[in-house]
Amino acid sequence: MANDRSLTHRPRRLRQDRIRGLVSETSLEPSDLIAPIFVDATTDERVSIESMPGHERVPVADAVDRVEEVLETGVEAVMLFGIPTSKDPDGTRAWADDGVVQEATRQITAETDAYVLTDVCLCEYTDHGHCGPLEEALRGSNARAQEHDHDHDHDHDHGPTLTVDNDATLEALEKIAVSHAEAGADMIAPSGMMDGMVGAIRGALDREGFEHVPIMSYAAKYESAFYGPFRDAADGAPSFGNRRHYQMDPANAREAIREVELDVEQGADVLMVKPALPYLDIVSSLRREFDHPIAAYNVSGEYAMLHAASEKGWLDLEAVAHESLLSIKRAGADLILTYFAEEIARSY
Repeated sequence: MANDRSLTHRPRRLRQDRIRGLVSETSLEPSDLIAPIFVDATTDERVSIESMPGHERVPVADAVDRVEEVLETGVEAVMLFGIPTSKDPDGTRAWADDGVVQEATRQITAETDAYVLTDVCLCEYTDHGHCGPLEEALRGSNARAQEHDHDHDHDHDHGPTLTVDNDATLEALEKIAVSHAEAGADMIAPSGMMDGMVGAIRGALDREGFEHVPIMSYAAKYESAFYGPFRDAADGAPSFGNRRHYQMDPANAREAIREVELDVEQGADVLMVKPALPYLDIVSSLRREFDHPIAAYNVSGEYAMLHAASEKGWLDLEAVAHESLLSIKRAGADLILTYFAEEIARSY
């Protein structure tokens, strides 16, 4: 066969340098990317995030400069996460008029052309690190937020169990979303995986005259081990237990379709999958099932592991970062929230 000069099918013809780009099926552009930014109200100087090389917490006074650095690379959109001055059981600083995200949003939208998305959740604002105020759960449910994963001597059959109070959290999310919109946010991005959160936020925004503000829902957010560095960056790790009782089971794919359908019914404009790389099948399924724009979050653990391998000399960081993001785009994502945004954009 190798010597058969009549061989008709030769895919390599289209892999030559001068034609390769013309027939490329997937493109990745800076305009596809959203850069996360951590704004910290507790510091007056930038603080490096050890587990996320190249990223920092920035004080509110530096928020505009930080966004300008992103814009210079060609990335046009940023997602703001806040570290507040204080925390309490209900996360009340999350909707304060002088809150960290509110102050940063006002400054950024007044002084830059960035498209500003804001994360709407309570985990960075509650003193217990869960995504809403807590309540006692029904005995025997698997919503045992208080169980300590590493305390094997803990008697799981006795004592109270705690979970996030879903409906009380909805009321808080409404306040947060409206406060962000009032500050000038271009898009609201609820990430807490509370039942009914999109409908509640949509209703609140509409009542307050923000019908034009779209919602990007973290529609399929999994309880993932890849979030570790982010929880250091945003100071949002739960002080006990885990988030299994509100974030999705990594084993479930069909459930993602149901979750997303509910968010679509409630008025979500963009649908997010988080994390991205371990859940490319979910991204692909949503692309086939829904006409909405699909976003994917290339999370902190995905970023950190490539940096760690690069530091060991095992991988070419720019090459694997680009390939990773290209795979997310190829799977069907229209938008990618990634810590590689600036690095990739600079290569264009």
